[in-house]
Amino acid sequence: MSNVANLKPGQGERRHIAFKELSIIGNIIFWVDIVSDDNNLNNVIFARPFNEKDAFPQQLTGDQFNVKSNFHGYGGKSYQCLYFKKKFYLIWIDQLSKAIWFQIFEGIKLIERSNKKYLVPVQEARQLSKPIDGNFDSSFVITEKNILYGICEIKNIDYLFSLDLKKTKQDIHQIKKFDNFAGDLSSNISKNIFSWVEWDTPYMPWEKNDLFFAEVDNGEIKRIKRFTNLVINGNRKVSFFQPYWISDKLLVCSEDSSGWWNLLFIDVSEIHNIVIKKRIKKNLYEYGAPQWVSGITFFSGSLKNLFCLAKKGNLWLIEQYQDLKFIQEIYLPFSSVSDFSAFDKKLALKGCGSDFLGNLLEIDFGEKISLNILKKVSYESIVDCSKPESFWFKGFDNQSTHSFLYRPLCARFNKPPLLIRAHSGPTANFDGSYNSEVQYWVAKGFFVAEVNYGGSSGFGREYRERLNYKWGIVDSYDCKALVLELVRLDLVDSENIVIFGNSAGGLTALNSLCEGNVFKAAICKYPVIDLEDMYLNTHRFEKDYLNSLVGNYDESFREYNTRSPINRMSNLKKPILLFHGKKDSVISYKQTLKVQEKLIENNQLSEVVFFENEGHGFKDIENKKQVIQKTEDFLNKVLKI
Repeated sequence: MSNVANLKPGQGERRHIAFKELSIIGNIIFWVDIVSDDNNLNNVIFARPFNEKDAFPQQLTGDQFNVKSNFHGYGGKSYQCLYFKKKFYLIWIDQLSKAIWFQIFEGIKLIERSNKKYLVPVQEARQLSKPIDGNFDSSFVITEKNILYGICEIKNIDYLFSLDLKKTKQDIHQIKKFDNFAGDLSSNISKNIFSWVEWDTPYMPWEKNDLFFAEVDNGEIKRIKRFTNLVINGNRKVSFFQPYWISDKLLVCSEDSSGWWNLLFIDVSEIHNIVIKKRIKKNLYEYGAPQWVSGITFFSGSLKNLFCLAKKGNLWLIEQYQDLKFIQEIYLPFSSVSDFSAFDKKLALKGCGSDFLGNLLEIDFGEKISLNILKKVSYESIVDCSKPESFWFKGFDNQSTHSFLYRPLCARFNKPPLLIRAHSGPTANFDGSYNSEVQYWVAKGFFVAEVNYGGSSGFGREYRERLNYKWGIVDSYDCKALVLELVRLDLVDSENIVIFGNSAGGLTALNSLCEGNVFKAAICKYPVIDLEDMYLNTHRFEKDYLNSLVGNYDESFREYNTRSPINRMSNLKKPILLFHGKKDSVISYKQTLKVQEKLIENNQLSEVVFFENEGHGFKDIENKKQVIQKTEDFLNKVLKI
């Protein structure tokens, strides 16, 4: 993760800016980055003018805040800025006070700006809420009566709540208690109709959720209506993604009844008579992604100028609509895109490529836009880099399955050893973006392959559902199938193949190692080892995820047992290298601790490494270096290099 260390107005030192949680309001872009002092690393909100890349970032929140969301366990966007009454209303979630804070800013006229200030506060930062025993979402709505609405979870229950913007440190006013999960709160331009999505166990939001509308008046709900349509969600499981208002009457979202998250425009002129205004069906196009975190955006703008982000195969593109009429599409030179935001005709997003790190892209559609505009954008490409090759092969049930191949940069071996990577999630995917670890190994002469096994996202609902009830089977099979195909093509050394996996990918890797002699060893970070323990002890959001991946716990206990690597370690004689952080709240390091002794007893080359201050995902640069060094030492011994 890139840092902005000690970056404050008045200081001259610049560091690489990560532009996390990017958004554009008016002519200003906002983002979150890291500021360090002697003892802490805190998330801070910054701003600068749109498309002024040399402008010095203005720090908007002080070091006394840690701007971060933990909503539903995995968090997401931690603030929202709303342009309201010609002012910037900045609302953020602070983890130090466990409360919502709020401040109003005005823009400074161009001729009056200094080189480090673009917004001036109208009032001091104000703590709106008392601390809560739970988490806030950052999908806020502000009405003309100075009432802020939002969604929070308290003691594992989700609520719609309100706060008075003129008061401080107030108890949240609970308006609605949800049956289970809720998110993506939004409103129409008049602020009198709200929308949100809800989902219930045993489903995850990308498996099945519902879209709701509500009339709100004087801080209370007058009427609630669930969106139903016989063609779309009348008799099937459907996932709605990012309901987003583009006018008083029209809302855009995507839904996957066709098998792909496709565009849907809904007319809510009358809440008791909600109708579909326009539906666009495109195979292979995904206008959405699994909602592991809140605040993912694929739609931004207004009815007059709406911008939609889509993924088509391995390509990303932007579509522009005016009054629901398609205007143009622009293909992006990125392998992954995030932080998509638009205001009027201005658009900003972050993108990564196969040979360059994350870049901020800012486009003004008010100027003449040609389809070649992106060719003018300069990127600092990494010269010595193995480019990913998209490669399809026959996986489980002979189904076409995707992967990326990275060929070695040097001829160190007569035939290169193969390193297979299984992604986490398991609904995530490999997208071909630059990865420093992959490039480290190809520079050492290894052949690396990333497997988008059945269950991966980005290839439609049917592809994603291949893993239903078969986690630990389909994913492992696909990894081995790719190996056999690469061996058949005589591209790799069949005797020297190692599988890597983090988190859920760790379960894939360890189960693959347990079956047959394809893999010589496994290397995993914070792996899922015990499915029963995961079911009983993981956090609320994914507690019932295993219902679709493995089966109902009470009815499928045998499957939980047989697919858990912890129950297969006793007879496993192959070497394994494991890394785990002791502050992991998703998968307890104690599960890795349970297998440590048995692993080392079974194979003297096995090793387990714990980090005291790491969680689910390693952040400390020195720990990352240690992981690489121990991994290289391990490979040298196992492969007898």
